[in-house]
Amino acid sequence: MGNDEIYGKLSEKKIARKDIYEGVIAHLVVDKVLLPNGNTSTREVILHNGAVCVVPITDEGEIIMERQFRYPFDKVIWEIPAGKLDKNEKSPLEGAMRELKEETGYTAENYKFIGLFYPSPAILTEKIYMYVATGLKSGERHPDEDEFLDVVKLPFDKVVDMILEGEIPDGKTQTAVLKAKALMDRDQL
Repeated sequence: MGNDEIYGKLSEKKIARKDIYEGVIAHLVVDKVLLPNGNTSTREVILHNGAVCVVPITDEGEIIMERQFRYPFDKVIWEIPAGKLDKNEKSPLEGAMRELKEETGYTAENYKFIGLFYPSPAILTEKIYMYVATGLKSGERHPDEDEFLDVVKLPFDKVVDMILEGEIPDGKTQTAVLKAKALMDRDQL
């Protein structure tokens, strides 16, 4: 069975949309959809402009990590540099370069796109573009006015261990770091 047959058999079609809330970052809608079996249902969807994340790897094999308070969970968590795409950015790479510089002060000679991450595909349209950055040079940080974080260098293998031991629950960080590790082990980075 080909992809077209599978998608046709599984796809849902939007037949109506109701705007519920439009904020600075998220836009909540409720769609009425036609299901593959001919019935209808509703889908609550948060529309999002997209985001980027960067695994910055130093020449010494360390990852530039951040500790940041995350209000929904009421705790400080470990993450890699990341942020939402600005509407005026021409490409996700431009956003990745901006976020790395703003949050950590680092710039990179090399960026490699390593894939997309869908954080919650059942309810959220956000796509996170994942990058690895190498050839790092330190500089001055310029975080957003409402952004408070600690920037820390940690050995790559230590970050992998922290992920595997449950110390880093952030999905984009887990995915990007473990994917970067797998690519390094295959000499593809």
